[in-house]
Parts: sequence; C-alpha cells; structure tokens
Amino acid sequence: MSRVAGLPELPPGQRDRVLTVPNALSVLRLAGVPLFLWLMLGPEADAWAVVVLAVGGATDWLDGKLARVLGQYSRLGALLDPAVDRLYILAALVGLALRDIVPWWLVLALVARDLILAGCVLVLRSRGYGPFVVTYLGKAATFVLLYAFPLLLLGDGPSQAEFVVRVIAYGFAGWGVALYLWTGLLYLAQFVLALRAPLPRPGGPAGGTRTGGPRE
Repeated sequence: MSRVAGLPELPPGQRDRVLTVPNALSVLRLAGVPLFLWLMLGPEADAWAVVVLAVGGATDWLDGKLARVLGQYSRLGALLDPAVDRLYILAALVGLALRDIVPWWLVLALVARDLILAGCVLVLRSRGYGPFVVTYLGKAATFVLLYAFPLLLLGDGPSQAEFVVRVIAYGFAGWGVALYLWTGLLYLAQFVLALRAPLPRPGGPAGGTRTGGPRE
C-alpha cells in the first residue's frame, strides 16, 4: 500500500503512465458492464451475456499480464482494474436478483461489504494510507464469483442438464460468497491494525506519510 498521495505504488524504476495497452483493455472491460446487464435484462440473451462476462474475465487476466510483459504500469490501472471487477459483480448480482435467480439479501450482503470497505479506505487515506492492496486471495474470491454467475445464467431452465449446471453453479456461488465475505473481514482486521498505529509526525518523510500500509 502506497503512502504517496494515497495511490498504489509502482514497481521500482517504473514511471506512471495513463495511455497504455493494459488501461485500454480495462476501459474495454468497463464498457462491457452495461452491455452485460442489458443482455441479461433486455432480450435475456444469456449465452451472449456469458460471452461478455467471459471476455471481461479473460481481459482481466490479460491486462495484468501485459502490464508486466510490456512494463506499462500505472496507478490508474491499479485502481481501475479492481473497480471494474466489482462493477461486473454488482451488475451480475442485480441482474440475477431481478430475474429471481439469487435472493436480494445476498446482493445486499455483498454490496454492504464493498461499501464498508470503501468507507474504511476514506478513513485510511485521512491517516496517509492508500487503498487496500489487491492480493491473490481477493482475486480468488472475485474469480470464483465470476465463474458462478455465468453458470447460474446457463442453469436457469427446466431441463435436466440445466438442473445439473444449476447445482454446480450454486456450489461455486456459495464458495465465492463465503470467500468474498472472508476477505472483507481480513481487510477490516488490517483496518483496525492501521487505526492502532501511531499517526505520522508533522514534517516527517514525504510530508509525514508512512511507507507501510494494511494489506489483505
């Protein structure tokens, strides 16, 4: 977690860039969110909705890979990538709830998790911390949920095959929700630890900002 202007740190020797191939892919993923939701709720073209979600998931992996291979790192990308992930999760949850595939309490629980953590980030920034660092466990939670959502869509039907898909989908969804909420608790634990740390003294290095921060 960065202590410089509340933004994620860049790898040593890398300069901050905005116009990059990974950022272009993140913007493409962002444009797919309203398209995905419209396909779910408008024509209910579930197969095409799953394709959009799959492309979003693939480019999520690809933009990080390209950033490392091409050396095109940016703080914007570090913030945009997890934000788009959460927008896909929110769009899928709302669409599934409106179609009575998942209960609304599940939507509220996952949205509440993100809102609480967003409030924590605001408090941490007031103490000089940047946003929470996205780690493999957090990525795994998002990955499992994004696997469960297309299966829930494909299992929404009366046939025996759709029933089998639906059972598998609910298994993925249950595991993904548990992992997503668990990572939220880990973030909260790190938030509490950060609050217990002493505030930086005025006139300290980098305007009083610290070099460490809470991690997942």
